[in-house]
Amino acid sequence: MAPQETLSVEGVAKTVAQEHKSQTAPANTEKKQPIDFDDVLPHLGEFGRYQKLLFLMMIPFAFFVAWVYFTQIFITLVPEQHWCRVPELQNLPIELRKSLSIPKTKDGFSKCTMYVADWKSVIAQGLKEADPSWPTTSCSQGWEYDFSDIPYSTIATELDWVCENDSLPTVAQSVFFCGAILGGLLFGWMADRFGRIPALVGSNMAGLVAGICTAFCSTFWQFLVCRFLVGLAFDNCFTMMYILVLEYVGPKWRTFVANMSIAIFFTAAASILPWIAYWLADWGKLCIVTSAPLILALFAPIFIPESARWLVSQGKIDKAMRIMKKFEKFNGTHVDQKIYDDFSESCEALKKEEEAGKSYSVIDLFRSKRLCRITIILIFIWMAISLVFDGHVRNVGSLGLDVFVTFTIASATELPADTLLTLTLDHWGRRWLACGTMVVSGIFSLLATLVPTGVPSATLAIMGRFSVNISYNIGLQYAAELLPTVVRAQGVALIHIMGYVASILSPFVIYLANFNPSFPLLVLGVMGIIGGVLTLFLPETMDQELPQTLQDGEEFGKDQKFFDIPCRKRQNSKSESNFKRSTTRVSVRASVRGEQFRSSLINRSSQRKNNNTVVDNA
Repeated sequence: MAPQETLSVEGVAKTVAQEHKSQTAPANTEKKQPIDFDDVLPHLGEFGRYQKLLFLMMIPFAFFVAWVYFTQIFITLVPEQHWCRVPELQNLPIELRKSLSIPKTKDGFSKCTMYVADWKSVIAQGLKEADPSWPTTSCSQGWEYDFSDIPYSTIATELDWVCENDSLPTVAQSVFFCGAILGGLLFGWMADRFGRIPALVGSNMAGLVAGICTAFCSTFWQFLVCRFLVGLAFDNCFTMMYILVLEYVGPKWRTFVANMSIAIFFTAAASILPWIAYWLADWGKLCIVTSAPLILALFAPIFIPESARWLVSQGKIDKAMRIMKKFEKFNGTHVDQKIYDDFSESCEALKKEEEAGKSYSVIDLFRSKRLCRITIILIFIWMAISLVFDGHVRNVGSLGLDVFVTFTIASATELPADTLLTLTLDHWGRRWLACGTMVVSGIFSLLATLVPTGVPSATLAIMGRFSVNISYNIGLQYAAELLPTVVRAQGVALIHIMGYVASILSPFVIYLANFNPSFPLLVLGVMGIIGGVLTLFLPETMDQELPQTLQDGEEFGKDQKFFDIPCRKRQNSKSESNFKRSTTRVSVRASVRGEQFRSSLINRSSQRKNNNTVVDNA
């Protein structure tokens, strides 16, 4: 499956720190501590009626991204049994046609060759079987298909993307991910330049138009262009809404919102998609039915507020304040006007500080030896996770079982995977949990190649999918916690894009099943184990102060040992520093699940913290 930014400003932790702060400095020289949205949020309500309503509004967008992602699987399916079409024999029963015109192989009838004969003479003689000595040739008049396993015609069967053309759906899927790379850059820029709502609407409209146009494609090149344009919408058609909701809920609720929105809504959408395809039994209608609902995004500006954090970053403080007061009224809370005044003053002061601040680029991640090594390892790990995850998604057709049932069961593993992750990640840590789930995924994939095709191999492959679901959800969060704040946005965006590059390769990995059904699982198994082992060369971030500067990133984790295994019970101190670490960790953990960072507020947060440190030390 399947997709951000972090806004991990420890408002609660900062309040505790302020309560313990020395009061020895004269009152007239003490600088007022700035406050931001996270400081005001507890007064507005961290998960009040408005936030719960926004959480429910994520449902359609979670459905949209699942359908944008998975629909191509069901419009390019090819039945397992197909053979050359011989027009002269079309009036004969199917089995007789095959016996006369198609050479036999050890697996049944040939899919890509036919006999050459005088068919009028063959019919006149009343022959029932072909003479093996007849010459053979490749299919020249198209193909026939046995639709008993795939009960409808797809664009692949209508345009005969089989035999020498069987790689065309694979190419189209890779082009889809090329579109996703461009879409991530385009709508990420739009989100920062024009706001989250315009990016949300724009990405969904791209998916709407291109998805419906796909239904009318009659050539491969038309299909290729449409899939590229549909790729623009993935995964931005959900990410923008995901970001918006996370920006409006308190830190202790972000874990729930971030994971359960995927576990419940995305899983439901993916699980019912095969049965929509089965019921419609028409690939063109499926494109329309799964694309048309995206038009609902046009109503987003009416019901969904723009990000108050983004408005503040653009200096539109008055608009942000109006949204905050709307939350206050809807949630039935009361916020003192002085809090709003202090918030407004802090935003103005912070804006001036930013204008004078130093800017960083992703290149800075590669300037120091240790931080460069960490960044490269993170890139390889996320590429491995993306390849294994997408590979398992697309390999359902090679498991020897009904593709509709298998896809549903495999998709449903997202729910227990996300639930288990929510319960364990902050107890077991990132490093060993990511390693364990990736390695287990690889082992299950390899074992699936050693058992008979069918239920045994499918069961093991689905267990591999379950394990990599957990790894996928840890992946970019881990990167967000390891990379320094000053370059976190750009660094995680780079890693996210490299994941798309790996996803471009995954359709070709699955294409290896045409040579041997075990090859895709072998590749996925090896990549899973390699990716898991690589995580052990990263430092643990659980209950740690997250790096803010490049120097912090270079020094982070140097005091850790290779076999250190974090335990939540050992970190259960109630000291002020641990409380602060915990608040930071929960906030980041919830807001970075597998998505790009797109907000300049990350740099804003870093500068504010650095400034506060200077004041405190003074």
